[in-house]
Amino acid sequence: MKRARLAADIGGTFTDVVLEHAGRRRLERGTRYSAKVLTTPRAPEEGMLEGIARVLKDALLAPADVGVLIHGTTLATNALIERKGAKTALLTTAGFRDVLEMGYEKRYEHYDLEQELPAPLVPRELRFPVEERMTAKGEVRTPLLEKAFPGIVEELRRKSVRSVAIGFLHSYANDAHERRAQEILAAALPGVPVTLSSAVCPEIREYERFSTACANAYVQPLMQSYLKRLAAELARRGFRCPLYLMTSGGGLTTLEAARRYPVRLVESGPAGGAILSAGLARENRLEDVLSFDMGGTTAKICFIGRGGPEQSRKFEVARVWRNLKGSGLPLRIPVTEMVEIGAGGGSIARLDELKRIQVGPASAGAEPGPACYGRGGDEPTVTDANVALGRIDPVAFAGGTLKVDREKAQQTILARVGAPLGLDAAWAAAGIGEIVEENMASAARVHAIERGKTPERCTMIAFGGAAPLHAARLAEKLGMRSVLVPADASVGSAVGFLRAPVSFEVVRSLNLPEHAFDFSIVNELLERMETEATRIVKPGAFNSRLSTYRAVEMRYLGQGHEISVPLPARALAAADAKRLRAEYERRYEAQFGLRIADVPVEFLTWSVGVSTASTIASRSVAVKTGKTANSNEKKSVFDPLRGRVERIPAYRRAGLAAGARVAGPALVVEPQTTTLVPRGWRCSVTPAGHLLLEAKRKAP
Repeated sequence: MKRARLAADIGGTFTDVVLEHAGRRRLERGTRYSAKVLTTPRAPEEGMLEGIARVLKDALLAPADVGVLIHGTTLATNALIERKGAKTALLTTAGFRDVLEMGYEKRYEHYDLEQELPAPLVPRELRFPVEERMTAKGEVRTPLLEKAFPGIVEELRRKSVRSVAIGFLHSYANDAHERRAQEILAAALPGVPVTLSSAVCPEIREYERFSTACANAYVQPLMQSYLKRLAAELARRGFRCPLYLMTSGGGLTTLEAARRYPVRLVESGPAGGAILSAGLARENRLEDVLSFDMGGTTAKICFIGRGGPEQSRKFEVARVWRNLKGSGLPLRIPVTEMVEIGAGGGSIARLDELKRIQVGPASAGAEPGPACYGRGGDEPTVTDANVALGRIDPVAFAGGTLKVDREKAQQTILARVGAPLGLDAAWAAAGIGEIVEENMASAARVHAIERGKTPERCTMIAFGGAAPLHAARLAEKLGMRSVLVPADASVGSAVGFLRAPVSFEVVRSLNLPEHAFDFSIVNELLERMETEATRIVKPGAFNSRLSTYRAVEMRYLGQGHEISVPLPARALAAADAKRLRAEYERRYEAQFGLRIADVPVEFLTWSVGVSTASTIASRSVAVKTGKTANSNEKKSVFDPLRGRVERIPAYRRAGLAAGARVAGPALVVEPQTTTLVPRGWRCSVTPAGHLLLEAKRKAP
């Protein structure tokens, strides 16, 4: 029986690999191994395979011993942000060529005369109008003009288009024209992938549907090539286990589904972190949690309530203006609701024209990396600041696999930030740390307001390579008094992958007014959707029981936004229209504070999700119990509150017993991250081996 389970998360700076092994003997049960290696941007699979080789060596296992491999990657995200996808064309209904540029026809910043709009992924010269037209009821108004295709195909060849998206008006109601256009292109352009908007996003609102289809087409050649190389190399090395990809919605999908819908892999890594936090919240009976994931390139903040993260079907990628909502490319995919900002260990610090310290969103990444890595980086980063402040052990960093140069970090910070401001390296580094923490606190406050959350009531769960260093100070800024740093915090998202279920969600728009609610049509639609989702999930279910979630998005007639309402597990009946209206109004009142009694409702978009049960990842084994934490090691760390370098105790996390307590200021050091316990905080080790930081005084 194959007992090992692998998870790999490719980030912008580091690639994290986690192996869980059930063990051959009772004492080995629940053993977890992890590795953190620099990401290899030009060939991401190389760093991942290096990390896998390390954990297999540590566990004394062979590739044939692995039962499943779960993978998440930022490759699709980075391609969209950096505009490094394939040259893509769009075929669309005549008269709708400029939908991608018209967008929502509104300004996201009303009073900014110089606001920047996101450029479409497909330029106008690669958008081809086609004579055809469907009505909103799915009836053919204008037949597809097939004789126009030879000319379009010739243009696609001449312009070396590598991927095509097809987005026709109202194709969510009837996709016949899109499917026929795909058949023509497949015959004329073999090897060129074609994305149908009716397949990737069969919902109303053509701008969001076209944008999602274009994004899928834009990253598809890149992801297909990458996944093909990865699968081939894994097979060559002797892996015979199934490979699953993490999706942005928090579920796993098959390799084939990932090739067809790579846009669903956007934000796959952060979703794993949210799953980890949700699991820890349930295990530790925490009602309100703020999940804080800070890696090498970005920081992700997500609120967890009622045992799980909030989900959405709306997402923006590559925001171009001050991280404002509306300044990015909209995607309609299942996604975990979170805010992500350019604040990671590799985020670059600089001075603006007013000589204010600014941090991010630009990152040094893995190549060349922070200045202290000695790999060619010459700009100060957050990691350089932590090294200069003495918070990171230069010898033990990244488990000793990557030596960092503290003197180089200090020199770079002094030259780029300190000297122009008349500060020494320590104070300049402290300024960098303060700014990045305030940036994260500001993002968390805005996200909390948008979601109606109160951070002061939350426990923070902090993970990622950089988060434990900044978690307590960030918590203070948000008025929070407790922080949980889980075991294996530095590879938290990858650990979350191992908890994720295999799942897939299918969505269809079918507009039914309240007075015309036809339950027989709806039941037939939901049955087809469940069959489609089950077909994708079942191969990876391993005979486990499947669960189904069904919902409908509803709105008052004439409104432009919807609220999701769960559907009963049984077949619908005529009386359900009234029940669903009552539930919709209850939710509407909870969100907006009123009901509109005399306005009918309409049912708009139906969704069906099929999922296996979540896997509970085995916990790291806690060491022997005890109460006293002794440290024979001290580190020189600059304390900004006192304005001087102080010698503070440093504890090896592996040597801390369950129940041990540590008073701040102190450092808790482990191979892949370090937890800073500030003055006024205390830290204790939970029975499961997690670190619980608690403020001994009220936050300022």
